[in-house]
Amino acid sequence: MNNPRLAGRYAKSLLDLAVERNQLSTIYDDMKSLQSICKSNKDFVAMLDSPVIKADTKEKIISAVLADKVSELTALFLKLLVKKAREYSLPEIIKAFLEQYNSLKNIHTVKLTTAVAISDDLQNAIVEKITANTSFKNVELETAVKDELIGGFTLEVNGTFIDASILRDLNDVKKQFKNNEYIHALK
Repeated sequence: MNNPRLAGRYAKSLLDLAVERNQLSTIYDDMKSLQSICKSNKDFVAMLDSPVIKADTKEKIISAVLADKVSELTALFLKLLVKKAREYSLPEIIKAFLEQYNSLKNIHTVKLTTAVAISDDLQNAIVEKITANTSFKNVELETAVKDELIGGFTLEVNGTFIDASILRDLNDVKKQFKNNEYIHALK
């Protein structure tokens, strides 16, 4: 169940507590690690969502999976989520926490999707280009690969979507042929 309001509140509480205890970077690392686990292990997320698995069993599973991988504060936060029966919202809470952290640190997330994987040097060059041409000083680049783009890239920055892919070009040509724009131009 998506509940962005609930996720935002829990994330804000964790962020404020991390700032208060001077553990913000540690909690941020924990959230990135948890995000990675949630993205790579669908069974873990399914376990969190399951109404059949009892809370004490979920707590034991979470403790076993995350043993010595997260800080004490994060472990206590996860126990609180299970106690309040909110563990199903963990992926959303993580996302909200990372967004709030980026807002606090003035970090802008840029999503780059290409047809093939790109090198670290090219990623660094893209980040440098973005920082040089915008007012962004801190840029976090998220990359993805989609074969269907054929070539080129798509870039999403602060809600602005730039599509410079071959797929878009081919769709534009297809649309022009469907509209018979070339035939009307000949008459």
